[in-house]
Amino acid sequence: MTHLSRLVLGLFLTQVSAELPMCKESDYHFEYTECDVLGSRWRVAVPNKADTCTGLPDPVKGTQCTFSCSEGEFLDMRSQECQKCAAGTYSLGTGVAFDEWDSLPSGFVTHGMNTNGANTQTDCSNSTWTPKGDYVASNTDECSATLSYAVSLKRPGTVSFEYFYPDNSIYFEFFVELSRGNNVLYWRTTMYVLQDSAVKPVLLRNIAISGVAYTSECFHCKPGTHSAKAGSARCTPCPAETYSTKGATVCHQCEADTYSEAGSGSCKPRPACTNSDYFYTHTPCDSEGKTQLMYKWIEPKICSETAEGAVKLPASGEKQTCPPCNPGFFVTNSSTCEPCDKACTMCPAGTKPAVGFEYKWWNTMPSNMKSLIFRREFSDSAHRTAWEVAGEYVYTTPGDQDTDYLMLTLTVRGYSLPQSIAKDSERSELSRITFVFETICTADCRFYFLAGYNPWNNDMVEHWQGSNRKQSYSYLIQSNSTVSFTWTFQRTEELNKERKYSADVAKIYSIQITNVIGGVASRCLRCALRSANAGSACVPCPPGHYMVNDTGVCNRCPPNTIIRASQQVGKAACVLCGPNTARNKAYTACLSDCTLDVQMGRGALLHYDFSSLANVTGFHSSPRFTSKGLRYFHHFNVGLCGKEGRVPATCVEDVTEGGREVKGYVCQSTVVPSDIRSQSVVSSQPFLIGDTLIGVTTDTTLSGISSPNWLFPPASGLPDVIFYYKSSETTQACKQGRSSTIRLRCNPTVTAKDLIKLPSNCSEGTCDGCTFHFLWESQHACPLCTKDHYREIVSACIQGIQRTTYVWQQPVQCYGGESLPAQKVSACVTLDFWLKFGVSTGTIAAVLLISISCYFWKKTRKLQYKYSKLMMNSGGKECELPTADSCAIMEGEDAEDDVLYLTKKSFFTKIKSFSRE
Repeated sequence: MTHLSRLVLGLFLTQVSAELPMCKESDYHFEYTECDVLGSRWRVAVPNKADTCTGLPDPVKGTQCTFSCSEGEFLDMRSQECQKCAAGTYSLGTGVAFDEWDSLPSGFVTHGMNTNGANTQTDCSNSTWTPKGDYVASNTDECSATLSYAVSLKRPGTVSFEYFYPDNSIYFEFFVELSRGNNVLYWRTTMYVLQDSAVKPVLLRNIAISGVAYTSECFHCKPGTHSAKAGSARCTPCPAETYSTKGATVCHQCEADTYSEAGSGSCKPRPACTNSDYFYTHTPCDSEGKTQLMYKWIEPKICSETAEGAVKLPASGEKQTCPPCNPGFFVTNSSTCEPCDKACTMCPAGTKPAVGFEYKWWNTMPSNMKSLIFRREFSDSAHRTAWEVAGEYVYTTPGDQDTDYLMLTLTVRGYSLPQSIAKDSERSELSRITFVFETICTADCRFYFLAGYNPWNNDMVEHWQGSNRKQSYSYLIQSNSTVSFTWTFQRTEELNKERKYSADVAKIYSIQITNVIGGVASRCLRCALRSANAGSACVPCPPGHYMVNDTGVCNRCPPNTIIRASQQVGKAACVLCGPNTARNKAYTACLSDCTLDVQMGRGALLHYDFSSLANVTGFHSSPRFTSKGLRYFHHFNVGLCGKEGRVPATCVEDVTEGGREVKGYVCQSTVVPSDIRSQSVVSSQPFLIGDTLIGVTTDTTLSGISSPNWLFPPASGLPDVIFYYKSSETTQACKQGRSSTIRLRCNPTVTAKDLIKLPSNCSEGTCDGCTFHFLWESQHACPLCTKDHYREIVSACIQGIQRTTYVWQQPVQCYGGESLPAQKVSACVTLDFWLKFGVSTGTIAAVLLISISCYFWKKTRKLQYKYSKLMMNSGGKECELPTADSCAIMEGEDAEDDVLYLTKKSFFTKIKSFSRE
């Protein structure tokens, strides 16, 4: 560039700058540059709008990158020193806070994603977190919604937030690792709902993050809060009956005809009092043992008695005699009920107290029970009483909003098995809770029963909808960590500011819980089956014996029977074990050793050994889909059989930390494919469908449980072996408890041990929701092989060798047992040998026969000669013997020549004579 051009450009810039005004303090703000490797930075002035003024301050050396202000202070960028926040504002010092959610604050990002892979066409683009003013709410569809925030920290910091997690159908996660440098925080929800029901979103508010380098401004207090003095680290909520606007330094009192709840930004007109603004209760017993029905306004009172159409508080009833104390309590001199001591009736001989709690009279709320109202949205108001005593029952009072959750919580210290139950028994009941309730509703009310498995988690056990007649429900407690129980009533989920269903009510008439540590005795149990502890006043019967009423006499139970601790004292305590089962050592459960003998027709006996199938086996149903495309499975675990000490089948709830688990012979849980952390699937809603073995038989019906053949048509002549199980857990639909049957079918071609099928016409394993059926095909389900299962084949004699081969009878219907014998080889003789031997033997026999004939012929001739000579000498006189003839043949003399000379006959004549002789 030439000197002339540079001069012209300089004059132009001078002219432009001369036209722009000088910058005022309101025209720019200060920012820090990025930190260099030495941890230093510069403060620079940045115009609020480009090309609006000139003469910005020069950059100056900034504070160190690690510099920060304390709580209630902010960094004044002009002086680069910390200043106190003015009244009506607050500061976290080294942090940022987000307590207003009219829109998504800067830095937050939300998006939805499909967690079910390519198996569904669900669109999750709109499944995001939504600002709702005081909080931000998650999605309520079958998508995963993520809310993230990126922050750069100059030092390790902290994060805090408030959340409302109302529905266990949603998996809620928060990921955080705050360290120096860039960090991303995110909150994620994934919903798993298997029925078409409304799901409550997760709510989030008051997010605060510390560890940033500084804050250059203070935040105004939101409406409903205030800060009265400078340098506040947080704002204080306004009390009830007051209000404040944004950035307030004081709270203002509401006018006489208006009211407000704590933390309100405005006051509301007081409505006219209605029947929903008061409740009735029974007063505690006075010193005279009297009580009365009394009506009270719901506190704090927000209605006006002077408004047009307002109702008056009804007068209290007359005093009446107090009802009796609950079982296990007695009346003291002050007319109050205290736990039993020596003043109560002693248990009879052979029994001992059954410790627990039984509430059926409600004059005062028990000390271990609390009630409160929980609002669907965030609320700092928990002042109202949700449940109130009414003599014969406890009931839900009218609520402030129809969507409120009216909660009643019972807390226990733990459980202890009494001596009347063997601790190693498979039938041992740690504890059981039973309650009688009723709901009266005009809307779609819901009544929930929840169990707390640790102080931070409550899981829903059962729920009822709409009006329900007076009924009883029982729940088996299997974990000592179950320390709280909650009954919750919600009148409707319909969001409506007006109260329309205040008259809808839930009532609990009685609650009973057994084996509670620190409980009281309301009844007596028979003595223990085993030796009593040292110092026990109870003298137990030996194992396998029962107490004869209250006499203290022990009688032995019949063979192969167990003793049910739940039975009363007497012979009814002995229960016969089912077919092909045997009692355990503690006389408390019937077990199968996995072997079985089945008598067939024509005297045949089949021997089975299912030991190879005894290990816990898991399998699941075919995939199912909700109406919105979410895929899920029903997963089953089976522990078929085994002696004492067997490993039970276990199903767990792993959606949340510390989820409950159930153990027994057969259990079920619902499994959903997951994108949660490293888990490929999550399991929820576990329950038992078999904790007691009823029997093992080939019959299709046992103890009221049926396994019809049409569920699994037979494929061979062998009968199926059926295991029958029963569960003691009852539900609203299965009042007699659930049950299950497992058919074992012989199939030698199946090498896998876990080929278990569900009925084709009941794809979830059950046709009625209470009885479950399974078919287990395996070679290990075949009878053991015996000699009757094979036959022998004998080969021809070849070159002096004969082979005997053994083969299985077809079709093969056995496995294991006796092995197939090895082939036998034996020596043998051919036909040619026997023919030669026969000819030789015949020839020898013929020669021998001729020789013998000749010998006897010769002997006969000699005798004939002697006879003839005697006859000739007798002279024909009868009865006269011949005289001795000196010429007779002497002993040993051969007379053959004499015979030949005596008579001369032809050859043929000799033959004829020989024949006659």
